[in-house]
Amino acid sequence: MNAPDWRPLRPASGADEPTETSLYEVRRKIYPRSVTGAFSRWRVWMVILTQLVFYGMPWLQWNGRQAVLFDLGARKFYLFGLVMWPQDVIYLAVLLVISALALFLFTAIAGRLFCGYACPQTVYTEIFMWIERRVEGDRIARIRLDGDAWSLRKLRLKAAKHGAWVAIALWTGFTFVGYFSPVRELGGAVLHFSLGPWEGFWMLFYAFATWGNAGFMREQVCKYMCPYARFQSVMVDKDTFVVTYDEGRGEARGGRSRKADPRQLGLGDCVDCSICVQVCPTGIDIRDGLQYECIGCGACIDACDQVMDKMAYPRGLIRYTSENAMRQGLSASAARRRLLRPRTMLYAALWLALIAGFLVSLAMRSPLKVDIIRDRGTLGREVDGRWIENVYRLQLINTTEAPMRIAISADSDALPGIAIEYDDAAARLEPVSNRLLPVRVRVPIENASRGTHKIEVSVVGETAGGQRPEIREATSFIVPRNP
Repeated sequence: MNAPDWRPLRPASGADEPTETSLYEVRRKIYPRSVTGAFSRWRVWMVILTQLVFYGMPWLQWNGRQAVLFDLGARKFYLFGLVMWPQDVIYLAVLLVISALALFLFTAIAGRLFCGYACPQTVYTEIFMWIERRVEGDRIARIRLDGDAWSLRKLRLKAAKHGAWVAIALWTGFTFVGYFSPVRELGGAVLHFSLGPWEGFWMLFYAFATWGNAGFMREQVCKYMCPYARFQSVMVDKDTFVVTYDEGRGEARGGRSRKADPRQLGLGDCVDCSICVQVCPTGIDIRDGLQYECIGCGACIDACDQVMDKMAYPRGLIRYTSENAMRQGLSASAARRRLLRPRTMLYAALWLALIAGFLVSLAMRSPLKVDIIRDRGTLGREVDGRWIENVYRLQLINTTEAPMRIAISADSDALPGIAIEYDDAAARLEPVSNRLLPVRVRVPIENASRGTHKIEVSVVGETAGGQRPEIREATSFIVPRNP
């Protein structure tokens, strides 16, 4: 896309009048040309892979339930064999840090790989453009169709295109909501027109966002809405692999016949065909150097390689390489060796350490969670003239998908004879459930010295599978001054 015109508007009269400056370039629609090649095939496979995961995951079953479900109403997150609770928010925080470090690492190595191949905006734009080409034709046909006056043919083509777009957008919105509401029940609700208000709102909202972003806004999202493009410069350096135009080999540009010797004409290998610009989904000219709008998709590499093949020139006029490799004339192997530099090695070390810690923590995670809550209405009381009693409530959570029996005991070095009482029949946790269990802790009155004493409550669970998780929680036992 050409740069905006920053020249002041001159008044026709030539008088000394205020001038205006353009602060924003009005968008000109981009008509990307179809292209084939190695990077194009990678994009196709990434679209297929990501959408198989996205659309297919909610339909997978695990132990008779949806394998991946973020049940906000029940405050439970199901991830295959894992059941996460709000108390496990630390795992989400660590997962976000791992994802951020992965983004830093891959950007430092090869630029905006995520943007070019896995970003939802890129993926759905590719899907929508594929439909657009099948319905309206390639670049020239679409330009002509948009320039024609409205007719029955144009109306039919536009309706077919938008009908397919809306169908995909609605299915995408349905799938998105299916991660938060059981997808099979959600499907039945859609068929019987009995969707809840929030489910219906988010389904339509996500569908509208998909249709608008992938069908209309496209490169505007990458250029003006996505923050990643703005701070990628702090993550790349002169040894980062990015899509690069070999200026030394390509300049000076100019057209010529296939049989002509460009050196005799004083020309470089670039024939100035502008196909690299025509295939670019963001409409930039990579020959002007690396720009923040470039998403690293490699479409210009595929297009330029095809032109080089036709001209019988070596491939690689536009290629993935680093700035240092280009300027210093490094071989491909020498440039790749520079990928192992302090920045990338530090990112990789931190990333692998966090992944290892995350997996170890998950493996050691207790399937039983306990929280002790003191009954504020009964801090301490005398019972039958023999005991000092404190009342507590235990918040018990069974994170496994099997029932669990609970055994509870109390211990304190400062309070001999301490005992705990609770309803043994209620000390059973259903699979993936929580319960508030009242307990009474008693100490013989002759052993209870006045004041506040530390005690330790031990909760042992037992499942049919043989698991015996044990949680020990400290709390305080109050002996009133006048029992």
